[in-house]
Amino acid sequence: MENLVKILNDILWGPWLVYGILIVGVLFTIMTRFVQVRLVKDSILLMIRGEKSEEGVSSFEALSMALAGRVGTGNIVGTASAIAFGGPGAIFWMWVTAFIGASTAFVESTLAQIYKEKRGGVYRGGPAYYIEKGTGKKWFGALFAIAALLATGILMPGVQSNAISSAVENAFGIEMWVTGLAIVSLLAFIIIGGVKRIASAATLIVPFMAIAYILLALVVIFMNISDVPAVFSLIFRSAFGADAVFGGLIGSAIAWGVKRAIYSNEAGQGNGAHPAAAAEVSHPAKQGLVQAFSVYIDTLFVCSATALMILFMGTYNVQDGSSTGPMIEENVPNMTYSDFTQGAVNGAFPSLNNFGSAFVAIALFFFAFTTIMSYYYIAETNASYLFRGSKEKIAIWVVKCIVIVATFYGTVRTSDLAWAFGDVGLGLMVWVNVLGMLLMTKPAMLALKDYERQKKEGKDPVFDPRTLGIKDADFWIEYNDKRNKK
Repeated sequence: MENLVKILNDILWGPWLVYGILIVGVLFTIMTRFVQVRLVKDSILLMIRGEKSEEGVSSFEALSMALAGRVGTGNIVGTASAIAFGGPGAIFWMWVTAFIGASTAFVESTLAQIYKEKRGGVYRGGPAYYIEKGTGKKWFGALFAIAALLATGILMPGVQSNAISSAVENAFGIEMWVTGLAIVSLLAFIIIGGVKRIASAATLIVPFMAIAYILLALVVIFMNISDVPAVFSLIFRSAFGADAVFGGLIGSAIAWGVKRAIYSNEAGQGNGAHPAAAAEVSHPAKQGLVQAFSVYIDTLFVCSATALMILFMGTYNVQDGSSTGPMIEENVPNMTYSDFTQGAVNGAFPSLNNFGSAFVAIALFFFAFTTIMSYYYIAETNASYLFRGSKEKIAIWVVKCIVIVATFYGTVRTSDLAWAFGDVGLGLMVWVNVLGMLLMTKPAMLALKDYERQKKEGKDPVFDPRTLGIKDADFWIEYNDKRNKK
């Protein structure tokens, strides 16, 4: 079984997928005429001004829900692993990937809004919904929904909770099962309250955790302000093979930078499209712009915070391409990449005994817990898609119970096989979603042009799919009919 899963992962997550997503991002960047740059001001303003309703959450709440999934263990451990196996130059390629991936996030989130539905008193949408409606193939959408339900509902929550319980045990000596009970009690309270409570919790937790983490990184940078030119020079030299030590790592720098950026910001995976569909907006492009900015927050801000703390404090080792490769730079003997960030914070505040381990454990708790919340929401949305009608409510309650059990089980015991199965599910999600987006680029481009046209005319853009020739966007037809009757 393990060999079979490994073969599947090698197929799904091979270079053709990693670089394929990058190529798709470049394509969308060109097609949207660098929307992630041209309309960045709109992204920020829309994030702040968004409204909510009985059915939908605000743009900021949807952004927070998306960031709950994007900002996770990958921002701490994933960034450190990029440095460990790709050298400091991998950070530059993470930045490049985030810039390009923002256009992919725009497209998938705009499509999620175009083809969203109102179900059970709330908005539902995501890749399964827009793939079925955009291609007319229900089996295509169901394939994504099944992969998403397995990966985010069963396999991945326990991996995140295990990261929390391990970090808490290492920092505070609290037994893992005790942490597990605390996690599932809080999780149950939030997810039983439905999407509105999830949105409220994400809005409270995500900005707090991200700002606190970034502020700590800024403190570390200012404490070492004289080293700023040297650190950034190291990043850029290493990225292009011009550094004497890391010059031979340019291939690994690109590969690890791209892989870890995609893993962290999830652009192309379709995860962020689910909460994007839940937002109350008058035009799909509005939420597409907000979600594009979320990629910047995740990678350019939070991942960069981790990377800069590690590089400024020098708490990293670099191996050639993988854990089995030769050691190229060894600054901290006997330290693995999972400890780089704790070592950096401990080194910055040596007089505060174990501060780094405690702070990173707390940060990891918030990061991983909100990721579990996001996983649950994605699983619920896809369960709603698969079990429409009378079985929908039962299916959603079953998903709640499964996620709670999987989360607790993961706190006390997880396995590499669970990670591998989860990666298979996520890999299938990426393949299906990217193919779906490529087949459905036209509606997203039409929505963007329509948004910009109305903005130039001095209007607050309102979406009407009939004027653009977009079919099966039933929610928006009903939305406009009600609006015109007022």
